[in-house]
Amino acid sequence: MIIARDTKLKDLLSEYPWLKGEISKVNDKFKMLSTPMGKIMLGKADIAEMSKKSGMDEEQMISKLNELIQNHQ
Repeated sequence: MIIARDTKLKDLLSEYPWLKGEISKVNDKFKMLSTPMGKIMLGKADIAEMSKKSGMDEEQMISKLNELIQNHQ
Protein backbone atom coordinates (compact mmCIF):
# COMPACT_ATOMS: atom_id res chain seq x y z
CA MET A 1 0.00 0.00 0.00
CA ILE A 2 1.33 3.44 -0.90
CA ILE A 3 0.83 5.93 1.92
CA ALA A 4 0.16 9.52 0.85
CA ARG A 5 -1.16 12.64 2.55
CA ASP A 6 -4.74 11.76 1.59
CA THR A 7 -4.53 8.13 2.78
CA LYS A 8 -7.31 7.48 5.27
CA LEU A 9 -6.41 6.02 8.63
CA LYS A 10 -9.27 3.53 8.35
CA ASP A 11 -7.78 2.24 5.07
CA LEU A 12 -4.37 1.83 6.70
CA LEU A 13 -5.90 -0.09 9.60
CA SER A 14 -7.94 -2.21 7.21
CA GLU A 15 -4.75 -3.22 5.39
CA TYR A 16 -2.64 -3.52 8.56
CA PRO A 17 -4.97 -4.24 11.53
CA TRP A 18 -2.03 -4.66 13.93
CA LEU A 19 -1.05 -1.02 13.27
CA LYS A 20 -3.66 0.31 15.68
CA GLY A 21 -1.67 -1.09 18.61
CA GLU A 22 1.66 0.08 17.19
CA ILE A 23 0.83 3.54 15.86
CA SER A 24 1.60 5.23 19.19
CA LYS A 25 5.26 4.43 18.41
CA VAL A 26 5.02 7.07 15.67
CA ASN A 27 3.65 9.69 18.08
CA ASP A 28 2.33 9.42 21.66
CA LYS A 29 -0.74 11.45 20.69
CA PHE A 30 -2.05 8.46 18.75
CA LYS A 31 -2.69 6.57 21.99
CA MET A 32 -6.07 8.32 21.94
CA LEU A 33 -7.15 6.10 19.04
CA SER A 34 -8.19 3.47 21.56
CA THR A 35 -10.61 5.88 23.27
CA PRO A 36 -14.25 6.39 22.22
CA MET A 37 -13.34 9.75 20.63
CA GLY A 38 -10.47 8.07 18.81
CA LYS A 39 -12.83 5.52 17.32
CA ILE A 40 -14.81 8.37 15.77
CA MET A 41 -11.62 9.86 14.33
CA LEU A 42 -10.62 6.53 12.77
CA GLY A 43 -13.25 6.87 10.07
CA LYS A 44 -12.49 10.47 9.18
CA ALA A 45 -8.77 11.14 9.64
CA ASP A 46 -6.24 11.10 6.83
CA ILE A 47 -2.46 11.48 7.01
CA ALA A 48 -2.63 15.26 6.52
CA GLU A 49 -5.04 15.66 9.44
CA MET A 50 -3.06 13.26 11.62
CA SER A 51 0.03 15.28 10.86
CA LYS A 52 -1.61 18.52 11.99
CA LYS A 53 -3.00 16.96 15.18
CA SER A 54 0.34 15.43 16.15
CA GLY A 55 2.54 18.36 15.17
CA MET A 56 4.58 16.13 12.87
CA ASP A 57 5.57 16.91 9.30
CA GLU A 58 3.54 14.87 6.77
CA GLU A 59 6.62 13.37 5.15
CA GLN A 60 8.05 12.42 8.54
CA MET A 61 4.77 10.74 9.49
CA ILE A 62 4.61 8.81 6.22
CA SER A 63 8.22 7.74 6.66
CA LYS A 64 7.61 6.54 10.25
CA LEU A 65 4.48 4.62 9.22
CA ASN A 66 6.33 2.95 6.35
CA GLU A 67 9.18 2.08 8.72
CA LEU A 68 6.73 0.48 11.20
CA ILE A 69 5.12 -1.54 8.42
CA GLN A 70 8.45 -2.72 6.99
CA ASN A 71 9.78 -3.72 10.41
CA HIS A 72 6.62 -5.66 11.24
CA GLN A 73 6.69 -7.97 8.22
